[in-house]
Amino acid sequence: MIGRLRGLLVEKAAPEVVLECGGVGYEVQLPMTSFYQLPELGSEAVIFTHFVVREDAQLLYGFASKEERALFRELIKTNGVGPKMALGILSGMSAEQFVDAVQAENITGLTKLPGVGKKTAERLVVEMRDRLKNFGGPLLTPYADRLAGTNPTENTLVSAPDPEEDAIAALVALGYKAPAASKVVAKVAAPGMSSEQLIRDALKAML
Repeated sequence: MIGRLRGLLVEKAAPEVVLECGGVGYEVQLPMTSFYQLPELGSEAVIFTHFVVREDAQLLYGFASKEERALFRELIKTNGVGPKMALGILSGMSAEQFVDAVQAENITGLTKLPGVGKKTAERLVVEMRDRLKNFGGPLLTPYADRLAGTNPTENTLVSAPDPEEDAIAALVALGYKAPAASKVVAKVAAPGMSSEQLIRDALKAML
């Protein structure tokens, strides 16, 4: 089991990064809540990881905190929720917000997350309500709103030929449908915006 990586951040392309540790580059997928907390390229980063082994692939998922990783592990125990959906859920809400939504049985709020329909939202509430009692915490300011107050030049992605296409690809990787991702990116796009700025504003618009 690979539980923690510490190394040089050599690539960032939401929601995936490459972390070089001892000469080996590890590809790691992160929820956007953790992705935004990464340092600049070329800096040292520490990521808590969850290792998934499938017949056709070996995948690493990374998190900025042990709490977020613990919630990811609880999510994938839920019937019908795989790692990709769990990643999308944690990109749309902070760990504290998700716990609060489940405890409050906020089905409407949960259905706004990528891939989560009414039945899945109800299943999340029923199956996770008791398991999440130890997480607790009050409802925080929506994560996208907190992002709106941060410096948009911090932690920007490496420049890409087309930031809009890059942002759409990231949203699709997180579980949003391509047409919906394209529509919301076109809606929030403005001249000079980076891929990360577009992703931030698109996630805010979808909540």
